Amino acid sequence: MTRSAIPGMAVAAAVLVAGLLLALMVGRYPVSFAELFSTIAGKLTGHAPAVPSVVENVVWQVRGPRVASAALVGAALAIAGTAFQGLFRNPLVSPDILGASSGAALGAVLGIYLSLGVFAIQAFAFLGGLLAVAAVYAIGGAVRARDPILVLVLTGVVIGALLGAGVGMVKYLADPYGQLPAMTFWLLGSLASIGVPDIAPLGVPVALGTLMLLALRWRLNVMSLPDEEAKALGLPTGPLRVAIIAAATLVTSASVATAGVIGWVGLVVPHIARTLVGPDFGRLIPATALLGGGAHRHASSHYIRGRNTTWYSYGARRHAILHLAAGERVEDVVVTVSR
Repeated sequence: MTRSAIPGMAVAAAVLVAGLLLALMVGRYPVSFAELFSTIAGKLTGHAPAVPSVVENVVWQVRGPRVASAALVGAALAIAGTAFQGLFRNPLVSPDILGASSGAALGAVLGIYLSLGVFAIQAFAFLGGLLAVAAVYAIGGAVRARDPILVLVLTGVVIGALLGAGVGMVKYLADPYGQLPAMTFWLLGSLASIGVPDIAPLGVPVALGTLMLLALRWRLNVMSLPDEEAKALGLPTGPLRVAIIAAATLVTSASVATAGVIGWVGLVVPHIARTLVGPDFGRLIPATALLGGGAHRHASSHYIRGRNTTWYSYGARRHAILHLAAGERVEDVVVTVSR
């Protein structure tokens, strides 16, 4: 890493650390920095921390999985946005440009419509995102054009619109009292129901796609050039384009399957990272991951008004929507229901 990239990388790391600490400390049940430090130190050393057990439960069972998932989702979307913006040479490209988010959304609402379990719904969403991008690439590759990038983008826009229409049709056919609320809240995006077992299905695809993009980092620099220039430098642009799109789609589909559709992280964060460390993908991808994880964690609090509790169910779980007073946080409320 060059000397000029070190300050920018330090800023990105500071954003992530600050976001993680604030997310673990601030909430319906406040946790002081001393209590948080004691809890983490006790976990690392194996000694019992000098804090109440409720603090440990809040940190490790309630907030911990949500914070980790938010950081992974933010980092994944930011990395995918960085790869797509470089590949398509367009600063306005986001991770859903090829229909991955729309495909995942259609897969999720189909799973809810079929009354499947939570894991099956996430699997449907993940496969929906992958299949949508595969369809876009197959159709785009079948069209002979002078600019294959433009054909891919236009095909992605068309397929995304068709998949969005499919989502609307499934919502129209769904049960308005049970399935439709579940679809609506999934599409809004949330990490409220994330637990410890949900981290691995998210982390493995994100780690795999990120490692693939890091391995292709210098080729991404060349792929940012026009196709003729990249070919003149000896790069096989076709297979490389497939590999980059596959890696970026993998992390995008995993993120959308876990947290729902999230729009702005993959578009905005790559531009902020470029101002900090420059356009070289070797340092841009790590900086984008740090900033994306911190930025999404800062923006993941939800506020709900009112006083009643509404229940809806899909699959094997029942979910409570707590309507609290204005300004109260819902992110750390734990509901115990006796049956």
